[in-house]
Amino acid sequence: MVIRSIFVLALLALTAFPASALTQLQASVDSNPLMEGETLVLTVIADDDLNSGKLDTSALLKDFIVGRTSISRSKKIMNFDASNETRWQVLLSPKSAGNIEIPAFTIDGVSSNPITLSVLKAGSQPQQMQNIFMRASLSNDEAYVGQMLTYKVKLYLALELQRGVLNAPDLSGAQIKQLGEDSDSTEIVNGRRYRVIERNYSIIADQAGELNIVGASFAGDVLVQSRRSGAMFSFNESKPTQTKAPDIKVHIKPIPADYHGEWLVSDLVVLKEDWPDTAVEYNIGDPITRTITLLASNTDETSLPEINLATPAALKTYPEKAQRNTFLRDNQMVAQLTQTTAIVATSGGTYTLPEVKVPWWNPHLNKQQFATLPARTITIKGAVAAEPSQQAMPQQAAVTTTTAGFWPWLSLIFAILWLVTLMLWLNARKQNSRVTAAKPFAAAPASSSTFAELKAACDAKQPTRVLNSLTRHYTELYQQPMSLNQIGLTDEFMQNCIAMLQKSAYSQSKTDAQPQADTIDYNKLVNIVKAARPMQSRHSHSALSQLNP
Repeated sequence: MVIRSIFVLALLALTAFPASALTQLQASVDSNPLMEGETLVLTVIADDDLNSGKLDTSALLKDFIVGRTSISRSKKIMNFDASNETRWQVLLSPKSAGNIEIPAFTIDGVSSNPITLSVLKAGSQPQQMQNIFMRASLSNDEAYVGQMLTYKVKLYLALELQRGVLNAPDLSGAQIKQLGEDSDSTEIVNGRRYRVIERNYSIIADQAGELNIVGASFAGDVLVQSRRSGAMFSFNESKPTQTKAPDIKVHIKPIPADYHGEWLVSDLVVLKEDWPDTAVEYNIGDPITRTITLLASNTDETSLPEINLATPAALKTYPEKAQRNTFLRDNQMVAQLTQTTAIVATSGGTYTLPEVKVPWWNPHLNKQQFATLPARTITIKGAVAAEPSQQAMPQQAAVTTTTAGFWPWLSLIFAILWLVTLMLWLNARKQNSRVTAAKPFAAAPASSSTFAELKAACDAKQPTRVLNSLTRHYTELYQQPMSLNQIGLTDEFMQNCIAMLQKSAYSQSKTDAQPQADTIDYNKLVNIVKAARPMQSRHSHSALSQLNP
């Protein structure tokens, strides 16, 4: 009797938990129809626990731009009936408008149904129906070589943002740099409220011709309400999304043939100086400090020319290194160059400091103009010492004879001090050679702000913050926009670490994300970033290469 009971229980267990086998494959999209330029999420569900590589999405590359794919698995037991589920979510962006077919997928002999997708022309769908979109604008439709253009991009979000990255526009033949910090606000568009994230970039073209600006892009996750089959309540679900700003073309004009001088194009150029309002007399040998400031609107500090002062032969000039910086004033970028020069007179008299003139090109008037400082007159008191008379010669000779014994001792003291200094210098040079031989390479210093932000993110073990900090730090280190793929190419460990960070940051399930986050060696990542060196600057053969200092 006991054996029979055990047999029945075993039979019930086998029938309650049958062996898993794929019997159904379902494919669906989250939006149909959709507008050209928008993205959709393709969801493929299999009723079995399958390997992630079972789904082949290569057939989608013909008609879609395929984004990242997220995979989740679940197991459900109800009334001793167990079922498995494997879910793929693929982010897709149609390449063109029209009716596009998502082909059927086949796994282990089981196929899904094909899906016919309707993609509408851009502008045919009311904008208030869009949950996320981007707008971009340029300050001018055309510009000159070296002229600063302001590229403004706005990201409109009608859904709650969970995480995301806003990428800079892509272009060649020009310099691009972010201006200031992002602004976060709200706007009402066609009666619907959007959260708006705004970012500004400066673009300076290096060569004439047509400049193609590939619009800025956004990729991330938003929270949407979802209700799965059989569920009683709806819940917030993370949905991957991406969007892109329209491309812009701008015509870049060359330097005008009738322009003379060092090339500088700006909306407004002003020269200022520190100089006393009233006439001042100076003595021979007194240093006269002259500080001249060059200000230019809507240009970069590297485009400002050096200020060279022409002075009479009796005035010696000792210029300091020019100070350059850029700041924002009244929503306009202003470049500043400050040049301080010490002037020392070697003889008395009245001298005229010539007019200072800086040529520049006004793009609004299409003509050359000049920023000037007026000529200055200075008076130096004193005269050159007169030649000694014949009567004074014997007395001078006597003085020389009297004091001749002092100079040899003074010369001897200076010679000894010089020898001691030379020996100390040679000793220090030997020590430096030993240090250099022991450490032939020194890591470039990390940025005090971006590196500290990266280290704080690593200490907190927050993958999303680490990824954003990596992009900002390497962009500042290499002085050019750096994507995560480009950063990964610098080091094999860095490439693997970025892959794990992305998987941990964008994973649908916290149970999948936490093991990935725990296996990341954040200390090694910080050390590799700290030891990173900036790339050697490459010489550019642009139109400004011979013009800018």
